[in-house]
Amino acid sequence: MAPTTENQAKATFAGGCFWCMEPPFSKLDGVLSTTSGYTGGHQKNPTYEEVSAGVTGHTEALQVVYDPDKISYVKLLDIFWRNINPVDPDGQFVDRGSQYRPAIFYHNAEQKRLAGESRDKLTDSGRFQAPITTAIVAFESFYPAEEHHQGYYQKNALRYKAYRYNSGRDEFLKKKWGSEKP
Repeated sequence: MAPTTENQAKATFAGGCFWCMEPPFSKLDGVLSTTSGYTGGHQKNPTYEEVSAGVTGHTEALQVVYDPDKISYVKLLDIFWRNINPVDPDGQFVDRGSQYRPAIFYHNAEQKRLAGESRDKLTDSGRFQAPITTAIVAFESFYPAEEHHQGYYQKNALRYKAYRYNSGRDEFLKKKWGSEKP
């Protein structure tokens, strides 16, 4: 991944299966790239097998490189919240375990502040009856997932659609958000 410049910034989000988190972000104007990978753990260069087994402390995540002149971090946060179950700290939908926990990994103090404000706004909305448990954590490192995981929704469209449909994610999101657009 190219380093960020004046017109580039990074955002890192964990929302369960990274295959499902990539499409909502990769299609946005101002998003320059999305990379599926692993963050928040203790082992260097973990593999998918190690992360999915829950032995590295990592969570599946998506790193977004974006142009802040074209899309704001606040907009990215809004997209994030509308693609997860923010009240489930033990995984997302069919994927269970800490390796699928939802989290925002902030890269600087401004992202931390905005993430906290967006969480508070979601809490105050009353949309969810249970407390918002999605963690807001300092970013430390990110390891890109193996190549066959990148753009999985495009490379393996039929398998991806079957997985996503059977995961319960779309049913949940439709129930909570309907056709409301962020």
